[in-house]
Amino acid sequence: MPRLVPAVQRAADVLELFLGPDATLSAAEIVERLGLPRSTTHELLTTLVARRYLDRQVGEETTYALGPVLLELGSRYQQRLEFAKEADAAARSVAAQCGETVHVGILDGLDVIYLSKIDSTHSVRLISEVGRRLPAHCTAVGKVLLAGLPPAELNARLKGRRLAALTENSITSRAMLLAQLEEVRRTGVAHERSESNPDAGCVAAPVVDARGEWAAAMSISIPTSRHSEESWRQWEKLVREGAARLTLRLGGVPVQ
Repeated sequence: MPRLVPAVQRAADVLELFLGPDATLSAAEIVERLGLPRSTTHELLTTLVARRYLDRQVGEETTYALGPVLLELGSRYQQRLEFAKEADAAARSVAAQCGETVHVGILDGLDVIYLSKIDSTHSVRLISEVGRRLPAHCTAVGKVLLAGLPPAELNARLKGRRLAALTENSITSRAMLLAQLEEVRRTGVAHERSESNPDAGCVAAPVVDARGEWAAAMSISIPTSRHSEESWRQWEKLVREGAARLTLRLGGVPVQ
């Protein structure tokens, strides 16, 4: 069982009191409900107010209410839920057209995390799952997202990092990766052929948010048994169109 930090647990206990019917609580009420020492409660409240998780309201009696940071966090969480819903809808539309597996992923450090997945309709399909994490340099989604980073940020993330191979086709050369990322910026699409899975490849395009950032990427993944140059051109067209539709839903401008 993981070790929990007592101070963080107590701070969470204080905040969760406001999930009840009371919009405001005094220090005395918090002490009574949680059974904490007054000095500990005072330190927790002072810290939570300083970090804007709580508001201190001075009147006949000093009381506390939820602060603006929680609204900001809640808004970000809501945005993530809405994005996941939009991503699923856009991915489902593309999957219906091509019959192959469609993913939408985001970048975390030098890894890709898949937020959405619509399965292929074929009997031979890829095994993957939402929440899976893969090295970005081995995937088309990851190449798109790395290509979308400002050069200084990309260099900082790559500094001192070894590019591990998942297959014999994986890129392990930083120079080769940078050359491919430059091509992705030029064309607006990325390819990966048996670099993360020896039996599959994929093509991906950027999803642009309202700030103009390549916030996510959509990919079509295909077993090598169904690869052909004609099919690759069709998949590239479909993934561009799907990423563009999702981009418009997010208020962004699609990559041409």
